Amino acid sequence: MTLGEAARSVLLTADAATKAATARAGGADWFAGQLAPDCAVAMPDRPARPLRPELLPPGQMAKRGKGGSAASRFALLHAVAHIELNAIDLAFDMVGRFGAGQPRAFLDDWVGVGDEEAQHFNLVADRLAALGGRYGDLPAHDGLWQAASATVHSLADRLAIVPLVFEARGLDVTPAMVERLYHAGDHASAAVLSRILTDEIGHVAAGARWFAQVCRENDSDPCATFNAAVGTRFAGVVKPPFNDSAREQAGLSAALYKGVVRPGA
Repeated sequence: MTLGEAARSVLLTADAATKAATARAGGADWFAGQLAPDCAVAMPDRPARPLRPELLPPGQMAKRGKGGSAASRFALLHAVAHIELNAIDLAFDMVGRFGAGQPRAFLDDWVGVGDEEAQHFNLVADRLAALGGRYGDLPAHDGLWQAASATVHSLADRLAIVPLVFEARGLDVTPAMVERLYHAGDHASAAVLSRILTDEIGHVAAGARWFAQVCRENDSDPCATFNAAVGTRFAGVVKPPFNDSAREQAGLSAALYKGVVRPGA
């Protein structure tokens, strides 16, 4: 099997737990040298998804609580599980869609990211089970894959929007989530989100590193390229507060993201 075929198989797997297992197996095979570094395989327009959760437009999602009650903690973790499931597909779509002609380091980075996202999904799914439910019990939104669909023709745009906007936002909001879970007495869930935060710094770092590389190859200004990508491919708003410390650890320039903040945001 080739790496491109392995990436495609992840996206075409509908069951969430099986998708995570397929991603982990693909990562293990790649790093064991059992996959040919060929990415000349067409990626699907959309990944396969389980029948549940029901997918709603982002604007129709109910507001989550602060994490104090068992129900609000479950809703928070369910949302995180949905993000991690999407992140598995996004990482392997990065490999399969943009990996052809890229150096081994690019493939290693994004296969590694996909494997870690699968680990994250499994950890959060275990916490959902401990709280008496499972992934799919609540509705979820489709905003992450809408962003992927908007960036299928440009590696620079994909890197700008997925790791440098969406994943970087996770660096901003996760510490407060960890704190709320800890104060609610759910130390196990807080530990899982702390682990995710640590790994996500590395994921944003990979995005920043390859975005800079693509800009060098295209002889383009990073700030102008990022501004153009956010202005045309991102439907939301980049807004503070920012976790500048975590973003700095990831090598994400403040000039890059603060340059796209709208006045009054």
